[in-house]
Amino acid sequence: MSLKYQYASNSNVYETQNPASPAESLGRYDIPDDAEVAQILERATTAQAQWAKVPGLERGDRLNAFLDAVVARADDIAESVTLEQGKILAEAKGETLKGCAEGRFMVGEAARMGSSPIGTGRPDFSNQVLRRPRGVIFCISPWNFPAMTPLRKICPAVAFGNAVVLKPSQFTPAAAFLLADIAKEFFPDNLIQIAMVSGRKASDIVANGPIQGVSFTGSVDTGRLVYAAAAQNLIPVQLELGGKNAAILNDTNDLPAAVAQIFGAAMQTCGQRCTAISRVLVQKELADETKSQLVERANDIALGHGMESGSQMGPLCNAAHWKDVCDTTSNALSEGAIALAGGGPPEGAGDEGGYFFKPTILGDVQHQSIAGQVEIFGPVLSVLEYDTFDQAMEQLNGTEFGLTSALFSNQNNLVQRFLAESNNGMLHVNHGTVPDNNMPFGGVKHSGVGAYSVGPTAVNFYTSEHAAYIAW
Repeated sequence: MSLKYQYASNSNVYETQNPASPAESLGRYDIPDDAEVAQILERATTAQAQWAKVPGLERGDRLNAFLDAVVARADDIAESVTLEQGKILAEAKGETLKGCAEGRFMVGEAARMGSSPIGTGRPDFSNQVLRRPRGVIFCISPWNFPAMTPLRKICPAVAFGNAVVLKPSQFTPAAAFLLADIAKEFFPDNLIQIAMVSGRKASDIVANGPIQGVSFTGSVDTGRLVYAAAAQNLIPVQLELGGKNAAILNDTNDLPAAVAQIFGAAMQTCGQRCTAISRVLVQKELADETKSQLVERANDIALGHGMESGSQMGPLCNAAHWKDVCDTTSNALSEGAIALAGGGPPEGAGDEGGYFFKPTILGDVQHQSIAGQVEIFGPVLSVLEYDTFDQAMEQLNGTEFGLTSALFSNQNNLVQRFLAESNNGMLHVNHGTVPDNNMPFGGVKHSGVGAYSVGPTAVNFYTSEHAAYIAW
C-alpha cells in the first residue's frame, strides 16, 4: 500500500488516518526501542555541545535560513496538517506561517542574550549575570497544532543554543518529520531529532533521561504526570495546558462585529485550541440578540474535508476525542443546557463518515455545570448571562483554568478592572483571543507552569543563569 508519509522501516510503528475519511491511511512512523532512544539522546548531547560553540548571531542567521525554507514549503506542511489533523487548509497554512513569524522574533531575543552587569558592594569588583544554553530540551507537542507548536519549541531552543528531541502526537506527526527533514540542511547532524515514543516512554525520558528541560503542551492531566516525572530528574518544566476561556460581552457600539470576534475565536480549528473561547458571558440586555447572531453564524458553517475549498470547518482530530466531545456535550444537555444550534454530530459522522461535529451554541448554561466548567475542546460555545459586572468577573475567574480571556466594553473603568482582576495569563480587550507573535504566551492556575512560550521571558526556560564575580 502506497502511503503519503512513510517514515517506517520496521513493523513497530504508529499509523495515521485522515479524520475526515478515517478509512484512508496516510502515514507510518517508526517507534524507537529503548536502545534507539538512548542513541537519540546521546546524539543530541553531542550535537548540542557542537552547536553551543557556534556564535549566537550565526545561530540566528541559520535559524532564519531554516525558517525561509519552511515558508517555501509551507504548502506541503499545511497539507500534512490538514490531512492528519483535519483543520481546513487555510488554517493549516496560517499556523505554519505563524510558527515561523514567532521563530523570527525569538532569533532577535537570542541575539540579545549575553552578560548583564550588576552593581557591586565591594571596591575593585565587577558583577555580571551570564546566560548559557541549558543543553538538550525534550519537547512534547499535541495534535491540535502539528506545525506551529513544534516550531514554537524548536525555534527558541535552537536560537539559545540547545538541542531538541521532539515527541509529536502519534495522530499528527507528519509536519514534525517534514520540519526535521528541512532542518538537516541548516543545523549540525542530530541537533533536531524526532522520537515517536509512547507516553510511558516519554515519562521515563523526563524522569531519568540525560535532558536538561522539558517543554510540554497538552492536557492538564498529562501535564501533571510530566511535572511529577520532571521532579524526579530535577529539571525545569515549561507546561502549556488547558483552558475554559471566557469572553465578557458587556457593551459595544457594534454587536455584529463583537459577535464575529467571539464566534471566530470559539470555532477556529473546530474549537480544538487551548485559547478557544468556550464561554461567552453576556450582559442580560444583550443576551437575546447575541444568541440570535451566534446561532445564525453556527448554522451557516459548512462542514467538510479540509482540502476542499468550500469547507469552513473540518472534523475533530481522532475517534477517541470525537467520542469525548459527543459524550461531554450530551451530558451537558442532560444536565440542563439547551442546544440553540448544533448539539451533536451530523448524520453519518463517525468511523465511516468522518469525525465531524456540528458548531454548537449552548444556552441556559449555569456557571457550576459541565458546560460552564469542563474544557470540551470542540466547536461548543456556552452562553451565560449576568446582571452585574461583579457577577461577570466572578464567573470569568471561577474555573480551575487561567489561560486567556476577553472583555468587550467601551467603559474605561471596566477595562481597567478587567486588566487588574482577570486571573488569566493573557488578556484581550475588544477582540478575540489571537495572540501576537512577540508576546508572552502562557497561563496561570491549572493552565500553565514555568516560563511562557515566545516573548522576552522564554529565555528563562531555555537558558540557565550564572552569577559571576570578577575582582582585580
